Amino acid sequence: MGLGKYAKGVVKEAKRVRWPKREILIPSIIVVLVIAIIVGLLLFAEDLAGKKLIDILSDAFAGR
Repeated sequence: MGLGKYAKGVVKEAKRVRWPKREILIPSIIVVLVIAIIVGLLLFAEDLAGKKLIDILSDAFAGR
């Protein structure tokens, strides 16, 4: 399958998609962004806690 044929197929399929109305799309985007930010903050906090734990353990076992 050539690149041109693939691109035409993509365009054809994109035209067949039923895109959501703006009234549904905008709140959905906001929900996704809020969830992504919350998950990002939780992972950041977990990373900081893990680093702190590793630092504490490193200090505890360094002075044997």
